[in-house]
Amino acid sequence: MSLPILPTISTAFIVLSAIMIAIGWYLIKQRNIEAHKKAMVTGAVFALIFFLIYATRTVFIGNTAFGGPDNIKVYYTIFLIFHITLATTGGVFGIVTLTLAYNKKFAKHRKIGPVTSIIWFFTAITGVAVYLLLYVFYKGGDTTSVIKAILGNM
Repeated sequence: MSLPILPTISTAFIVLSAIMIAIGWYLIKQRNIEAHKKAMVTGAVFALIFFLIYATRTVFIGNTAFGGPDNIKVYYTIFLIFHITLATTGGVFGIVTLTLAYNKKFAKHRKIGPVTSIIWFFTAITGVAVYLLLYVFYKGGDTTSVIKAILGNM
């Protein structure tokens, strides 16, 4: 079995991001604020690397269609929409949470941080599931880049 390199790398970064967020959560429970800060920023950087790889791949190479059986395609699509909603919400919450910390608004940061982390854990888990469904359990379907979709075969 040959796994596609960019989706594999980007999925690894989202997993690393979630691991760093979990470590950061543990560190703040231990009152280790400096280590917490470093872990959370590292987690955010890993998430950003994931997003840059994903966005670049989407524009230039494209998204891979589900290649599994037609009878489960609707379930995959619903699951994918759930994942995209989680990822978008988690990204927005992540930016807000980091901004609150950066601006030293720690009371609000402490309230939203755990919610953000939980959303991000579910984002990472569902992201890995999407990766497994697209590239491991089933052979991926067609891939079309946004550029080709817009410009056609010039």
